[in-house]
Amino acid sequence: MHICFITSEFPKKGFPHGGVGTFVKTISQQLIKRGIKVSVVGLNCVSQTELEEYEGIKIYRIKPSRIKGLAWYFNNRAIFKTIKEIHSTEPIDVIETSELGLAFLEKIKSVKYIIRLHGGHHFFSEAENRGINWWKGWQEKRSFKKADAFIAVSEYVQKHTEKYLSYHHKPIAVIFYPIDIISFSPKLNEGIDKKEKTIVFAGTICEKKGVRQLIQALPKIKESFPDAILHLYGRDWQFPDGSSYITMLKNTELPKIKPYDTAVVFHGSIAYETIPEVYAKASVCVFPSHMETLGLVAPEAMAMEQAVIFTNLGPGPEVIQDKVDGLLVNPHQPNAIADAVLWVFNHPNEVKEIALNARKSVLKKFDPNAIALENITWYSKIINNASN
Repeated sequence: MHICFITSEFPKKGFPHGGVGTFVKTISQQLIKRGIKVSVVGLNCVSQTELEEYEGIKIYRIKPSRIKGLAWYFNNRAIFKTIKEIHSTEPIDVIETSELGLAFLEKIKSVKYIIRLHGGHHFFSEAENRGINWWKGWQEKRSFKKADAFIAVSEYVQKHTEKYLSYHHKPIAVIFYPIDIISFSPKLNEGIDKKEKTIVFAGTICEKKGVRQLIQALPKIKESFPDAILHLYGRDWQFPDGSSYITMLKNTELPKIKPYDTAVVFHGSIAYETIPEVYAKASVCVFPSHMETLGLVAPEAMAMEQAVIFTNLGPGPEVIQDKVDGLLVNPHQPNAIADAVLWVFNHPNEVKEIALNARKSVLKKFDPNAIALENITWYSKIINNASN
């Protein structure tokens, strides 16, 4: 079996990447272990074409076009040309991409096309309180029509996407993300002094991740724990006019906290490999997202036996059972976020049990070995359906 992923997010040293890149790397490693060929095709971060091999995964990074107004056309042509060249020497069985990825991809008759629902334009339009961009919306609809099958990363993303887009009666499965349970290990917690009340958030610093409400929760937390510090790790988001979201927070929200200059620390983007060390130092990890497809951050922190506060919206209840293996809160309510953090600080014995349950839950739901087998079974089913 040969799987080809279309993504420009596969991790490249020295450059940031998102959850899709992390997923593709993790699942590819698992597939390679089982003798399955994996290729990854996408645009490069720099102006040159590169072929890289990482643990048996062949990564084709294509030089991006700079032609104004037509870059999308030439980039898609280059991606398809590369895929055809790969297919001519090492026949591909499945091409997998995200929601927009098939819009301009031509059909190779013997190959099955699968869309994995990571959260597309239609899905996030509601969370970002914006209308549908006609160009992106049209691409998603066109892409969905070309798919032979779908994979949703949570029940929520399957149902919510269906409000906007049709699956055209094609097969669909719900398969969670695999979590790197080796890198995110509770062993990293050993020897860490957690006397300081450290609150940790990791992710893009933007509105839909609930960062504003998390900051607004801090004054209530500091009334009981004046030494509490909020550490924010992640890249800045920009408004349509190019202005900084972090600058907005510093101007409008931080002055409400006394003393604001030491209460909130913006660390910026950090290497993915260092995130486990960040979680290890946390008294509590808080991810109050307004909207998620599933989210990697919560189960990754849970895998380290950390106390995790996650959104009670969307897929939150699929990931966490409240006060069993984590806590769930309404992410739009700063007081609810503050109360959850205070509960964690005030109930160390209960939290210790919750943290132990958290890793057990991740091993049950997100074990990479089990997730890999689920994916292989689904790929095989779709491939075999083609030959019947």
